Amino acid sequence: MARHGDTDFTPNQAWFDTILKTPKVRAKTAQAADRSMTAAKASAPVDSGDYQHGIKRESRESRYRTVERVVATDPKSLLIEAKTGNLARSVKAAKR
Repeated sequence: MARHGDTDFTPNQAWFDTILKTPKVRAKTAQAADRSMTAAKASAPVDSGDYQHGIKRESRESRYRTVERVVATDPKSLLIEAKTGNLARSVKAAKR
């Protein structure tokens, strides 16, 4: 049995780089972002509907993987997020 200091682990970075860009991993990431986006739209405050309609998912390629973001594009989104925390709560809800 390995004890403290007896084990050495060196990850194969090329393997991880390949796995994180596979279609299945991208699909799982997109599914999580879609769950968060759906929760954000469902709990969004509705005055004129602009904030709710401005919530969308954006994809971006980073060095090692595809990153998904749920963003609000309405000009008053920052104010609404500061008061309600809607997007932050939707990310937590999507984790469950």
